[in-house]
Amino acid sequence: MQQTSTAKHYSKADQSTQRLRDKKLGDLMVNKRRLVEVPYTASLAHTMNTLVANKVLAVPVAAPPGQWIGAGGSMIMEADKHTGTVRKHYIGLATMLDLLAHIAGNEDQLMDEAVHDGFDLDQKMSVPVSSIIGHCLEGLSLWTLNPNTSILDCMEVFSKGIHRALVPVDSHMDNVSGVELVESASSYRMLTQMDVLRFVKEHGSSGSELDNIMSSTVSDLGAVTERVFAITDRTKVIDAIKCMRIALLNAVPIVRSSDTDNEEDHKQLVNGRGRQAIGTFSATDLRGCHFATLQTWLPMSALDYTETVLANPLLAAFNNAAGSPTTRELVAGRADSSLGEVIGKVVSKHVHRLWVVDQQGMLKGLISLTDIIRVLRLAILSEQNA
Repeated sequence: MQQTSTAKHYSKADQSTQRLRDKKLGDLMVNKRRLVEVPYTASLAHTMNTLVANKVLAVPVAAPPGQWIGAGGSMIMEADKHTGTVRKHYIGLATMLDLLAHIAGNEDQLMDEAVHDGFDLDQKMSVPVSSIIGHCLEGLSLWTLNPNTSILDCMEVFSKGIHRALVPVDSHMDNVSGVELVESASSYRMLTQMDVLRFVKEHGSSGSELDNIMSSTVSDLGAVTERVFAITDRTKVIDAIKCMRIALLNAVPIVRSSDTDNEEDHKQLVNGRGRQAIGTFSATDLRGCHFATLQTWLPMSALDYTETVLANPLLAAFNNAAGSPTTRELVAGRADSSLGEVIGKVVSKHVHRLWVVDQQGMLKGLISLTDIIRVLRLAILSEQNA
């Protein structure tokens, strides 16, 4: 009787696994909103306003066909549905980090201008968005995923550090699945790593094949990256932005500065492992700022910024609406947390990484959305093969 019961249990799990495997990206895109984009001539000020108004961290940049080489050599076109006439060419992504890196620019010049009231923010923000594409590597990562692509195949792409991809609504390549650099469609939707995890969270909540995987610890699954870079509580906002740009990081933990090491360089990233985490500084934190206050918050410490500027009622209301944490809330977990707990936390808090801490609040590593998707996919494939 026990053997029969167990067989029935695995049969049910196998059927559920098959249902997940059968899911296509088209199933995720049903309620996705229209693509948010900017023209290549848009100023950085207009691009920033678009990011803020739509509560997104990146937007594709559209240009007339035949005039630009797409990011990474891509040829992603929007064409008329009936005639096939190409209307626009998506040439890359503009990210929040791109804009911040441009604003920070030449650090010495910027700080000198700020001190002497010579900082011309309007001029910095008036340049076309096409001029900053690729300042950060992610801006060159423009891909499409066919709507016929399976969820698991999409997870393979997203497990390699690609954070988002365009999905054609009516692809002209209907028999193709997977990631593409060449595509033509009448319209697109943006699919992100967060969209996939939100779908998995909803799918896994019904008690399906994901139960065993979701109850496994992130440590056992190998999701924890032990190397974690941080800034200290004395690092200025402008130095934090500079560090994030160089290291291609969208967020860093804030750790307490060392009382014993007087030579610690607060302008550089430090090894955060084993140090007390007291906050997070993220590109998202700067999304709702009025750039008129730039001179005020650039020289401020990142910790003070998260405690004072983010606590402003107007900005707090913006972050609440955007689903982002307010003040310096530390979204963290333990290495023995279950995968389900971690996915639930990053989805509900709308963060793109979770800091791993011990019982004393000391940093032990981090878990990114890329890490989560990578181990989740491997675990699903492993159970299927078993």
